[in-house]
Amino acid sequence: MNSAVPAPLDDAAIIRVLQASKAAAAAGRTGEAEQLLVRLAQQAPNHPAVLNELGVRLLERRAAEQAHALFVRATQADPKHPSLWTNLASSLKALGRRAQEMDAIERALQLEPRHLSALLQKGAYLEESGDLLSAARTYQNALASIPPGAEAAPAVRDALTHARALVEADYAVLTAELEAPLAAIRERHGSVPQRRVELCLEALMGKRSVYYSQPTWMYFPELPAIEFFERADFPWLDAVEAATDEIRAELLRVLAADREGLQPYIDFPLDMPLDQFRELNRSRRWSAYFLWNQSAADAGHIARCPVTARTLEAIPARPRIDARAPTAFFSILDANTRIPPHTGVTNTRLTVHLPLVVPPGCGFRVGATTREWVPGKAWVFDDTIQHEAWNSSDTPRAILIFDIWNPLLTAAERELIKTATEIYVRHYALPRERTA
Repeated sequence: MNSAVPAPLDDAAIIRVLQASKAAAAAGRTGEAEQLLVRLAQQAPNHPAVLNELGVRLLERRAAEQAHALFVRATQADPKHPSLWTNLASSLKALGRRAQEMDAIERALQLEPRHLSALLQKGAYLEESGDLLSAARTYQNALASIPPGAEAAPAVRDALTHARALVEADYAVLTAELEAPLAAIRERHGSVPQRRVELCLEALMGKRSVYYSQPTWMYFPELPAIEFFERADFPWLDAVEAATDEIRAELLRVLAADREGLQPYIDFPLDMPLDQFRELNRSRRWSAYFLWNQSAADAGHIARCPVTARTLEAIPARPRIDARAPTAFFSILDANTRIPPHTGVTNTRLTVHLPLVVPPGCGFRVGATTREWVPGKAWVFDDTIQHEAWNSSDTPRAILIFDIWNPLLTAAERELIKTATEIYVRHYALPRERTA
């Protein structure tokens, strides 16, 4: 009687078996992992993913020649898969065939210029060849290819740690080379602030990420993306800060006598895609007590906070746009609560924070700059640059938040934007939108 011939497997079935074999190996069930892989090799002997996995296992056992033969077959079967070329490069390195190793690495990078493993392999090749400057530049590219917040796979963690160390050492040498020439130029120009140059060099040296204005609604071109504006540019903040104690006292009276006036700051319809605000939607963990909300004054709340209202009304830079501005409110962030990274609606306006109650463990990030609130010390920032806030303490944090015109707009530009916004909102009958 003829033995049954196994049915051919499709790609999806092959990948499922490969994943099962890898899972068994990771769990220490070596025999089961080998059995699955051997059976798969019998059923799909020429599939590139199967050849690749067999090669990886052999390379782990230091059988470089056999692994190399399998990787060659895999790249022939699927020459457009960069990971197959990086594995071929690994086998060539183990065999000491360095020129061919670089050829394989370059093939991977031609297919995917930001392929992390290939960049790390290229950096290591250049480093071992004695070209440390080219290695550092390649490692910089490798580090830059990792998305913010992403965790690297275990297989490349050691290589990444080494890459970071070499890049940092290279930057230290470069910093030393820059120190004397730049110091001479600074001395020649006296006390002129060079903050923008410092930020530029921090970004160049990989010490600072670059963020851009990304408003969710109206973008005004050619305004610089400034994370925190210079405090000295807003002399009227002196009067706001001087009123801190009275403003705080009004807030505390509100919290004692009018907690019903607090409302969830995030309040979207349940059927709206919420993305990062899902946890905070309609939650009092982040609540607001509005004095003005998108130009609408709350007479009752203003009556409870007369000093706060008078202080705000005296600010010359407040926008007046029907159904959009001004907005001013007390922002209460509960203990152990985080506001996720997000951006505001338009860079024609800036946001001001006056900290009132700030327990330890609170922080605020705009772009690449992180600060701690200090009660009574206000700051101005562009909320269309990605920002986030957190309260890691066991008590609530409270600040006064309000909007102002971006001071880089001319009087004519402000008037034009005000009129265009009002007509646009009326035309589409838009609901109120909030910045954060």
